Amino acid sequence: MPGPLEGIRIVEFAGIGPGPFCGMMLADHGAEVIRIERGGMRIPPVDPLARGRKSIVINIKQPEGAELARKLVDTADGLIEGNRPGVMERLGLGPDDLLKRNPGLVYGRMTGWGQTGPYAQAPGHDINYIALSGVLHSCGRAGEKPTPPVNYLGDFGGGAMMLAFGMVSALLAVKNGAQGQVIDCAMTDGSALLASLTWGFKASGMWQDMPGQNIIDTGSHYYDVYETKDGKWISIGAIETQFYANLRDALGLDDPAFDAQQDPDSWPELKEQLTAIFKTRTRDEWCALLEDAEICFAPVLSLSEAPDHPHNQARQTFTEVDGHKLPAPAPRYSVSKTRAPSAAPAIGAHTDEILSDLGLSASQRDDLRASKAIN
Repeated sequence: MPGPLEGIRIVEFAGIGPGPFCGMMLADHGAEVIRIERGGMRIPPVDPLARGRKSIVINIKQPEGAELARKLVDTADGLIEGNRPGVMERLGLGPDDLLKRNPGLVYGRMTGWGQTGPYAQAPGHDINYIALSGVLHSCGRAGEKPTPPVNYLGDFGGGAMMLAFGMVSALLAVKNGAQGQVIDCAMTDGSALLASLTWGFKASGMWQDMPGQNIIDTGSHYYDVYETKDGKWISIGAIETQFYANLRDALGLDDPAFDAQQDPDSWPELKEQLTAIFKTRTRDEWCALLEDAEICFAPVLSLSEAPDHPHNQARQTFTEVDGHKLPAPAPRYSVSKTRAPSAAPAIGAHTDEILSDLGLSASQRDDLRASKAIN
């Protein structure tokens, strides 16, 4: 069976991070994604974010190249770009220009700060965007500086996934008779939205606005990671009463002090006790004892270990591409099929195929190469 986005064509102006991840998501789920590259070497050499694409190199700074890009977008249902506000407009590739030519176009714009606002033209990275949205402040342990969670919350959660959702929503609207439109996806907005539950807790007086002092931010003793005897780590998430009771039974925690599960004042002392207990066995020994104990438990696996875990193998959570273990497409469907991951194409590998589909003859393609509009 084809993917659920079969028949959808997306033109992606190559960038880094969240834009490519959005393109990967759409391609994994069946869309035809044509990636307009600028040339050069892709970094890193193994790039799962570029998988599932067709690749063409166009110099959009040249008039002939920009017009060629416009003709390609005329055939598309959607577009992804991640430049600073105003860049695409100066190239004649902004939404006003392209929606006039293709009224049903879904024009996806991926930025850190958004298309408007005092920071709109400022440079930045994931760490800056989640700092401004309040999210970074909540990532860390009590008494320590905030810890950036790699670039998962800004680039990929608050950026790429939000844009992918917006693209699919707007494409569905067009299918139902709506006009094309622009999606202004900002990582500041998206990362703030990811913290909605925390904002709800704060509004309800259930969240201290300092990191490491709450139930699920390593403040409590029953929701944290603990080092084991062999220097590895395990995770405990025994929030609910029954799971906490099972944790106590498994560890023999009959000390009445553990009765005060929800007393923040008792958390530091109880955490010290658990820290000492968990260092008495190796990670594998704790797995053998706790995995079936209904506690909310899992070992903390490294990137090298995760693909080999029996659960991940049973789910085929990871796949192998050119000898490298990489995450497989997600989520899964009962009928539709995601696209089997393959290596990212060589830059410009589909140039002739794409231009031929647009009706350009071999001599016209040669002229474009001679003018440096394509490579």
